Amino acid sequence: MTIRKVALVVFDGVQALDVAGPLDVLAEANGFLTPEEHYAISVVGHGGQPVRSSNGMRIMVDQTFDDPAEEFSLVLVAGGPELPSAPPDAGVTAWLRDRCAHADLYGSICTGAFVVGHAGLLDGCNVTTHWQNAGKLAAMFPEAIVDPDRIFLKHGKLVTSAGVTAGIDLALSLVAQDHGAPIARSVAKRLVVQAQRQGGQSQFSPFLATSLDEHSPIGKVQAYVMAHIGEVLSTERLATICGISGRSLSRLFTSETGMTPHEFVEAARVDFARNLLEGSVLQLKAIAYDCGFGTAERMRLVFARRLGVSPARYRASFQD
Repeated sequence: MTIRKVALVVFDGVQALDVAGPLDVLAEANGFLTPEEHYAISVVGHGGQPVRSSNGMRIMVDQTFDDPAEEFSLVLVAGGPELPSAPPDAGVTAWLRDRCAHADLYGSICTGAFVVGHAGLLDGCNVTTHWQNAGKLAAMFPEAIVDPDRIFLKHGKLVTSAGVTAGIDLALSLVAQDHGAPIARSVAKRLVVQAQRQGGQSQFSPFLATSLDEHSPIGKVQAYVMAHIGEVLSTERLATICGISGRSLSRLFTSETGMTPHEFVEAARVDFARNLLEGSVLQLKAIAYDCGFGTAERMRLVFARRLGVSPARYRASFQD
């Protein structure tokens, strides 16, 4: 394997951990690799001047967007608190389109997904970002398939990660892909982090933020779901709570929350199940029944789809 050239795009206001986390993973990996296998890392930014991160730290750049064209095997864009509302940068967009066309992999850390989106590189792909900005990403780039609850995702040549420290998880997964799981585990031990975090961002986020107005139709439905989580909760049944048709409820619910009633019910069941897995010794079949999944197998399938992990492994990660 030849040296893997990596570009990490930075800018004023960048999140320092989005830069340092992945770069430390790759730098530590070099300590376990032959020189011919090393990651050669370049920090790329505007103007050749240090950029100031969101916490005030200054970061030197190795290359600028105006430097002669160079091919990278991996191109990543770091995130920053202001990116979800920042206008596209024409220079960065052009640079990304050109370099990513020749890269083996490209993508983003945290809100860097907005920069990648402005370059037109998210369309038709499964992507993730910081849970707090997932809804806005989906609204701005409707051709992207945004999963708000994954730590990282790979879709073809595109890789994206959740917020801040999730960039470490993404980088560890790339090391495992390039050089095998034992190397990735060795790097994780050196950095005193988990080699593979279990579960999704909903461990760390108010994933089921409910309606501010508990007397609104949506608020009434949400409250009913939370109070009757173990029961059969069809859209038609929920529609009777607010005296409208199932079709009208689906339209209104999606408009106000960004998810269908069915998706909300399923997310609520996952949330209830997670809490029981973390804090009880109930058997999986009992948790599945109490949370409305019906069977442990059905709960396993939903967990695998939503969190990328089985209920048993999710529970084990907390016990460890």
